[in-house]
Amino acid sequence: MFSHIIRGGDMQSFLISILLSLPIILLSLSLHETAHGYAAWRLGDPTARNLGRLTLNPIKHLDPIGFLCMVLAGFGWAKPVPVNSRYFKKPRRDMALTSLAGPISNLLLAIVFLLLLRFVGFGVLWTRTYSSEFTARMAYFLVLLFYYGVSMNVTLAVFNLLPIPPLDGSRILFLLLPPRLYFKIAPYERYIAIGVMLLLLLGPLSWLIDFVCSLILRGMFALVGMPGFLI
Repeated sequence: MFSHIIRGGDMQSFLISILLSLPIILLSLSLHETAHGYAAWRLGDPTARNLGRLTLNPIKHLDPIGFLCMVLAGFGWAKPVPVNSRYFKKPRRDMALTSLAGPISNLLLAIVFLLLLRFVGFGVLWTRTYSSEFTARMAYFLVLLFYYGVSMNVTLAVFNLLPIPPLDGSRILFLLLPPRLYFKIAPYERYIAIGVMLLLLLGPLSWLIDFVCSLILRGMFALVGMPGFLI
């Protein structure tokens, strides 16, 4: 149902999906980076706060390429919040916690949209009788907006938790690695990032992300009593 509109359909459906996705993308990416900055600040690093990055203003966080990937492919990134690990009492642990804050913020936002989808979307809007086609369409678009809020935030969290530099998951993985091995890998982050982009474009990594997100979404929908055919 909704997946057909997201992944295919006619040009009108595609344009509607883009327009509905934009506010979700702006909010999700901004919250993700703000969460990184806030966690770093609470752990002793004021860098992000001093640079004005503890804000949901999307202009402060947007990376043009990452934003475009999020619009067209469903996964992307924002301009990274600067973190200075020298302020941390336990640099490796605190860096991992700072990195984890971003994906957690997206999962929490996905839960908020899930509740809106279940109790407002399908609990109120979907069951009402509308007096005009216009109001019925507006209600449908709002339900679709809630769905995008769930699916895109789950995708953003899963993508960033991949244990591949320079994604957040790599910082968490490095907490478990011996320091010597970490410093051997760190200089190659740029090349690894290029490899990740190629894997996304060629399909294998995209398939893995879609598969994991589908499992998570089915579980989330099942918990609130929503049908799995919405995936």
